[in-house]
Amino acid sequence: MIGDITGYMDVAQMTLYAFWLFFFLLVLYLHRENKREGYPLETDDYRNVEVVGFPAMPDPHTYEMLHGAADVVRPGKDVPEYEFKAKRLNPYYGAPFYPTGDPLVDGVGPAAWANRPDFPDLTFEGEPKIVPMRIATDFKVAHQDPDPRGKDVVGLDNEVAATVTDIWVDRSEPQVRYLEIEVKENGKRAMIPITLSRVRGDGTVKVHCLRAAQFANMPTLANSDQITLQEEDRVCAYVGGGTLYGTRERTEPLL
Repeated sequence: MIGDITGYMDVAQMTLYAFWLFFFLLVLYLHRENKREGYPLETDDYRNVEVVGFPAMPDPHTYEMLHGAADVVRPGKDVPEYEFKAKRLNPYYGAPFYPTGDPLVDGVGPAAWANRPDFPDLTFEGEPKIVPMRIATDFKVAHQDPDPRGKDVVGLDNEVAATVTDIWVDRSEPQVRYLEIEVKENGKRAMIPITLSRVRGDGTVKVHCLRAAQFANMPTLANSDQITLQEEDRVCAYVGGGTLYGTRERTEPLL
């Protein structure tokens, strides 16, 4: 017969087997490449065993970064994590951890942040991507929208916590990213993500995550005109962590 290779095998059957083999190798390759970051896993018991699983981790590969940033090798040595200030509620593995200090400052649970590179995210042209409108003078607030600059920031307890001093915009994706504020209690300049705040019709801002007193410990920026990737993580972690740690009642069960 046309297409027969032997009496029991033909070209169509060989093509099917070849597709199965290709698909298996593709899944194996993708699963292996998936282990370039986050592996080996670490157990949380006294053995401190590193877990890789099957398949093994891929060979290290060097990625060249844009704008003169340091090359990244993956798999490679991870950046050391900050001190974990929490303890187990119960003496068995898998038990939940409870913060031993201020979880918003210490970065525990939903307030945890990653040690991302300490330089700003850049545009394709190599300029800082997220900047205040005092720098990005070609941006303005639409006349149909309320302008929060100079208006009060209110916490979840309806107490005035700060005043908005500027709006930070994304040059690559024209939109508001952060509100720069001056904290009422100590005068420090801090940032709140626009996604975790609500601008009211009169321009005042409501932050449902934090009490007014918690604004005093918000992280600040090293450079008043730019924000680094690591600072972005810390800002979002502090404000977002208030969804659990904003009040004591939020950390307790409903019943």
